[in-house]
Amino acid sequence: MRSKRTMVAIIVTVFSLITSRPLRAATKDACSLLTQAQVSAALGVTVKAGTHVVPNLTQMCGWSAGHTPGLSKRVVVTLSTQEKFTRGKTPYQGITKVPVSGISNDAYFVTAAGLGTTLNVLKGNSAFSVSVKGEHSVEKVKSLEKTLALEIVSRL
Repeated sequence: MRSKRTMVAIIVTVFSLITSRPLRAATKDACSLLTQAQVSAALGVTVKAGTHVVPNLTQMCGWSAGHTPGLSKRVVVTLSTQEKFTRGKTPYQGITKVPVSGISNDAYFVTAAGLGTTLNVLKGNSAFSVSVKGEHSVEKVKSLEKTLALEIVSRL
């Protein structure tokens, strides 16, 4: 039952992130925050150009190295709001949240068993998340997410 509640919480969080409106006009399109070359360099494989995960919703962009979602190395960047970033810090059973320094104003990793990790970042009034998937250890994923977040922060 606990895993079902965790999955529902994650789905609600993702849905709220993709339907939120980012605060800064300059960052309406998540695909503009990283280049294909930056993502390829971070993952160590060639990825396709970023595309909107949900057509016509520019707040979420994904880069993928292959056609098999379960095995492919991929990155998803989601734009959010300061309010949702702050609300995301709320403790929830089965989900670990750890502060991260050295990126921007504020940042934290969210890790849920079986679902991986995501890095949430706040810079000024702009918030975003970076999620790396594929065959990587948790520590490697965190390192990649931090590297990509630093690239994004430099564009905001």
